[in-house]
Amino acid sequence: MRKEVQVERRIWEATRAINLALTHQDTRKTIGIECKFQGVKGTAEEKIPSTIRDIEAWPIAGLVVFAGNAFTQNMKSFLVSTGKAVELCDIEPWLRLYFGLPEPAGRL
Repeated sequence: MRKEVQVERRIWEATRAINLALTHQDTRKTIGIECKFQGVKGTAEEKIPSTIRDIEAWPIAGLVVFAGNAFTQNMKSFLVSTGKAVELCDIEPWLRLYFGLPEPAGRL
């Protein structure tokens, strides 16, 4: 796992960093994860659609992981519908599927 990985520059020269980059040890398959939390009403919800667009410019696959009580149901539905976002409570099965990892013993 690497944290705050620089991946691009924006049009006005600001750098863009991915919060986390995860790489499967054997297959070297990699994904960048951008983390967003919205505990109270504010601007995080408004910024996430542009983050979804930013992921398209990354040199690796990307995902937004979001959490917090202040995300509206409409925004949650939009994010999940993009295929580029998952709620924190659903991240483990999503990553297992992405990396082709087996379910832990006792789960089926």
